[in-house]
Amino acid sequence: MRFIKDEEFIRGNCPMTKEETRILSIAKLEIEEDSKVLDVGAGTGSISIQAAKICSKGKVIGIEKDEDALDVLYKNKEKFQTYNFEIIEGEAMEKLNEINESFDAVFIGGSGGNLKEIINVSLEKLKPKGRIVLNFITIDNLYIALNTLKQLGVTAECNQIQVSRAKGRTHMMVANNPIFIISGGK
Repeated sequence: MRFIKDEEFIRGNCPMTKEETRILSIAKLEIEEDSKVLDVGAGTGSISIQAAKICSKGKVIGIEKDEDALDVLYKNKEKFQTYNFEIIEGEAMEKLNEINESFDAVFIGGSGGNLKEIINVSLEKLKPKGRIVLNFITIDNLYIALNTLKQLGVTAECNQIQVSRAKGRTHMMVANNPIFIISGGK
């Protein structure tokens, strides 16, 4: 399996799940080539695109509401020829309620302020033994997610990763934002 490098993605002005975080998050999803994956808050599509490459005999659905992100998302879908990746445009909660499918894995990278509700509905759509992975920068969202999962009886693991990259001739280390990765199973 070849993981896609950050510089390969079309970016625009949209935030993107960075390479190291993306690889770890994808690993925690535990997806197979025939898995069905849901990506809530798909952004540039870095998680969706990578998942679609792994799930070549499966399906990935990404939900995104931001118009700038959608433009980049469609461009990345075309660039990487991920025809098993379906993009759904709109608010996560509205679109989640319209989806009548179940999934092997759910990734939540954005919530638009409806995190608790998104987790609830996403877990309803998760197959038995399915995996859920969530990424956050803020402690507020981390707390809401962990508390919600606990209330729903999901045992969750939480990791915080900090990645720094060397820049320039002197290889000065420049830090990316620390990221919280929550993962759990149904």
